[in-house]
Amino acid sequence: MAVSYPNQYRNYCTFDKTVYDRIQQGENQLPVIKKNLSNPQSEEQVVEDLFILNSLLDNGADINKVSELYPELSRYNDTKSPNIQTFLAGVYRKTKIPDAFGPLVKMLIQASINPPKDTTFDPTEEIGGAILDYLA
Repeated sequence: MAVSYPNQYRNYCTFDKTVYDRIQQGENQLPVIKKNLSNPQSEEQVVEDLFILNSLLDNGADINKVSELYPELSRYNDTKSPNIQTFLAGVYRKTKIPDAFGPLVKMLIQASINPPKDTTFDPTEEIGGAILDYLA
């Protein structure tokens, strides 16, 4: 796993080639992602898998198949990690899983009350955008 988090010079994550190779495998990665999210080895692994899910959705993956991962995704609804929150909100924004709306609102409130420190990611922007997409 090789994720490079945002820093003072770059406001986005970068990933190594293996992540992009997994994206090329398309929906065949869904069982792997399900397994990884159920028993993650690290925050980096969760961020990589959420990035892959976002990319698969961008590439036309079946939203219903991705939505079936909600039980695994919901494990991260209470995370304090701005990196996980940002990518999780992106997945929820694209799938519009009905059960995810409440957790998104809760994430937005928590991130507004206790903004993350020492991060260049502002999860409230992605979370707020996801909420607006739900309401549209």
